[in-house]
Amino acid sequence: MILKQLSVINYKNILSADITLSPKMNCFIGHNGEGKTNLLDAVYYLSFCRSAFTAIDSQVMNHDQDFFVLEGTYGEDHPEAADEMCIYCGMKRGTKKHFKRDKKEYRRLSQHIGLIPIVFVSPSDTLLIDGGGDERRRLMDMVISQYDRTYIDALANYNKALQQRNALLKMEQEPDATLLDIWEREMASNGELLFAKRSAFVDELIPLFQDIYQQIAEGKEEVSLSYVSHCQRGPLLEVIQRDRMKDRAVGFSLHGVHRDDLEMLLGGYPVKREGSQGQHKTFVLALKLAQFFFLKRTASATTPLLLLDDIFDKLDARRVEQIVHLVSGDSFGQIFITDTNRDHLDQILLNSNLDYKIFHVEQGEIIPK
Repeated sequence: MILKQLSVINYKNILSADITLSPKMNCFIGHNGEGKTNLLDAVYYLSFCRSAFTAIDSQVMNHDQDFFVLEGTYGEDHPEAADEMCIYCGMKRGTKKHFKRDKKEYRRLSQHIGLIPIVFVSPSDTLLIDGGGDERRRLMDMVISQYDRTYIDALANYNKALQQRNALLKMEQEPDATLLDIWEREMASNGELLFAKRSAFVDELIPLFQDIYQQIAEGKEEVSLSYVSHCQRGPLLEVIQRDRMKDRAVGFSLHGVHRDDLEMLLGGYPVKREGSQGQHKTFVLALKLAQFFFLKRTASATTPLLLLDDIFDKLDARRVEQIVHLVSGDSFGQIFITDTNRDHLDQILLNSNLDYKIFHVEQGEIIPK
């Protein structure tokens, strides 16, 4: 899938932009705070029906405006394909957003997820290492949801059951044991499905991730991932019910797949404790690029869009060189890449024969060069 045309109105600091894009490499150059990341986030929004940075839609609207509109015209990966698809999102302040595909509004936004697979690499990805387990679970959820619709439904059902069980646990009077049992069984059945799909995903992701890391680090460091879940302790229903009294005391559910995590190791030790800034950045970049190759062979039989936001910062020259070599190849489809200067981008363009377009971004204006 490629994005041919993008129209943006009142999205963060971008008041108006209407740009025609290259099917391969799109480079956005500008100082920090000018709107480069906002543009990539608008592209992300059209795939995921939400911003990469906030779940509150009104926060992406320009402060001085009462609405925002995003519109993208998409085509197939191969240039001879004539079919086009238009995705529209619009929202007025104080009302719900409208999301449409070819002028027909979705009944449920989850129907759209996975249609335009996407991988977004940004500086905030360091939260995958520095943040809590919820960041790493979200990473798994965002990838698997793009190729498996049953996963989205199971995740929604699990979260609803978890919310209901927690509400019962918080009650001052003793909660109805029958009701608790119903919600625990719902958590267990959906949780075990989520566990199975997360396990399969991580198993397939690990060799891809390790191979990409080795390329960037030139084989000098060993990295690994390990999936940790309460489901590994036995049948999930038994694990949840075993500590019901303790859960009642604290007022929330201590066990379940909502506590799953990914252990990230460098040289056999937690990367959070061991790694330098450059190693952290290499780790998350390799992880995101592994997701790209995973989705490429699973999601809708189409090549995902790849958004690379300021990926060269805090990396030494050798690692930059390896990344340039990697993204200059023909393994990727359409790429959106930002940087504060042209040096790295010129290296990429020099090392490839890809079609490209360059845009200058200043105070929310997107100017083709």
